[in-house]
Amino acid sequence: MTQPDRTENHDLWLEREELAEAMIPLIGRLYRTNNVVTSIHGRSLVNKSTMSILKAHRFARRITTEELRLEDTAPLLRVLAELDLGAASIDIGRLRLAFDRADDGRTLEEFLRAELADIVGQGGRDERTSTDVVLYGFGRIGRLVARLLIEKTGGGHGLRLRAVVVRRGADNDLVKRASLLRRDSVHGSFEGTIQVDEESNTITANGVRIQVIYSDDPATIDYTAYGIHDAVVVDNTGRWRDEEGLSQHLKSTGVAKVLLTAPGKGSLKNIVHGINHEAIEADDRIITAASCTTNAITPVLKAINDRFGVVHGHVETVHSFTNDQNLIDNFHRGDRRGRSAALNMVLTETGAATAVAKALPEFAGKLTGSSIRVPTPDVSIAILNLTLEQGTTKEEANTHLREISLHSGMRKQVDYIDSPEVVSTDFVGSRRAGIVDGLATIADDTFLVLYVWYDNEFGYSCQVVRVLEEMAAVHPPSYPLAETDATAAASR
Repeated sequence: MTQPDRTENHDLWLEREELAEAMIPLIGRLYRTNNVVTSIHGRSLVNKSTMSILKAHRFARRITTEELRLEDTAPLLRVLAELDLGAASIDIGRLRLAFDRADDGRTLEEFLRAELADIVGQGGRDERTSTDVVLYGFGRIGRLVARLLIEKTGGGHGLRLRAVVVRRGADNDLVKRASLLRRDSVHGSFEGTIQVDEESNTITANGVRIQVIYSDDPATIDYTAYGIHDAVVVDNTGRWRDEEGLSQHLKSTGVAKVLLTAPGKGSLKNIVHGINHEAIEADDRIITAASCTTNAITPVLKAINDRFGVVHGHVETVHSFTNDQNLIDNFHRGDRRGRSAALNMVLTETGAATAVAKALPEFAGKLTGSSIRVPTPDVSIAILNLTLEQGTTKEEANTHLREISLHSGMRKQVDYIDSPEVVSTDFVGSRRAGIVDGLATIADDTFLVLYVWYDNEFGYSCQVVRVLEEMAAVHPPSYPLAETDATAAASR
C-alpha cells in the first residue's frame, strides 16, 4: 500500500503533536499526585487537550517574541515529574526562559533542583489548610468564580467551594442554576460534568459537591448545619457595599470573613491583588476586591508611575454593557442607563479613577475618569491619557511594560500584546487583570496614551480568587520566583 505524501512541515507538526500528547499524563500526574499546577505564561495546562497545549506554546511568542518550543518544555516537564515536588504553581514557560537566560553550564536538572529547592522531594506535601467558601449570589461573577474554584480543587487543599446562596426564583430553580453553570454564552461550556440532586439541593461539578441554600436574609443562615465552618463568604450581589450591610453575613453561624466583589464604601480595604494585597491582615473580617476596571488599570499605572512618574491623567473606559442596564428603554434610577444597552453607546460615570488611590495612595487627586457602555457582552478597554514627570518614547514605554508582564511581581496582573489584528473577543477568558495593547501606545515626551484591554468578567474573577487565597492564607508558592523590583526587571 502506497504511503501518502507528507511535507516536511506536516511531519514537524505531527512530531509536535506527539510531544504535546506525551505531556498530558505528566501534567495530570503533577496535578493529582503532587498538587502542582503547571502553566505557560499564565495559561493553565491542567486538563487541557493536545491542541490547547500546542496553542499555549504558540501564544508565548506574544510575550517573548519567540514561540515556545515543545522540544524545550517536554524535557523540563519530565524532570519536574521525577523531582517528586510539593504543592506549587509552576510556569514552565517562564521557567524555561530563566534556564536559557542563566546559561551557566548547569544541566536542566541541576537548574531545576536549585530553582525549586524548597519543594523538591516533598511528595505532594501541601502546607495549606482547607478553607470553606460560600458564594452569596450566583450571577456572572459568582458562576465564574465557581468555575475557577472547581478548577483549583486539586488534592482538596486550599479553597473549597461548599455552598451557593440564592433567592428561589422558580420551582425548577436548582436545575436552572446548574444549567447556567454548565452553559455560558460568552465563556463557553463548563469543562467537566455537572450533576443535580434536587432532593438534597446540591450541584456536583467535577466531584465538588455544592450545597444550594435558599435565603433572603444573610444574617439567619446556619452554615454549620451543612458542615460548613469558618467560611469566607463572597458577596457577588453588590446589594451591600459598606461595613454595616456586609456585617450581616458575620451574624450567621459558620462565617469568619466576607469578601465583596465590588468597590467598597467607607473605610473598607479595597484590594487589588498584585498591588496592595499585602495590606490584608489576619484579623480583617470584611474586605473588597474593588472593581474590574480598577483591577485592570492600577497595575499598569503603578508600572508607569514607578518608572516615569505620573503627574496627572484621565481614564476613559469603553465598557461592555452589564446586567444593571436595560435591554430596551425603561425606567432606571441611574442617568442614561435606562436606555437600551443593546442599541446604544451609553455615557456614564465610573469611580475607577478615584478608586485607584485606595490601592495606590500616591494617585490621590491625580486621575479623572468616565465610561462609555457599548453593546458587547464582555471585554472592555481602558484608555489612559497620562502626563509624566519624565519623558519617554513608545518603544521605551512598551519595553518596560512587556518586562513587567514577564518578570515583575505584577506578572499575573499585567499582560502585553502587539498584534495588529486583535479585537475585543480575543481577550475573552484572559486571566490577567489587564492587557496592554503595545501597537496602540502613543508617546510624545511627557505625554503618554496607553490602551489596556480587560475581560471585565473572567479576568476580574481571577483577581477575586487571588484575593480569596490571600485572605485564607492558602496561596501556593509560585515558581520561578518573581522579581519585585520593576526597575531591575526593566533594565534587563
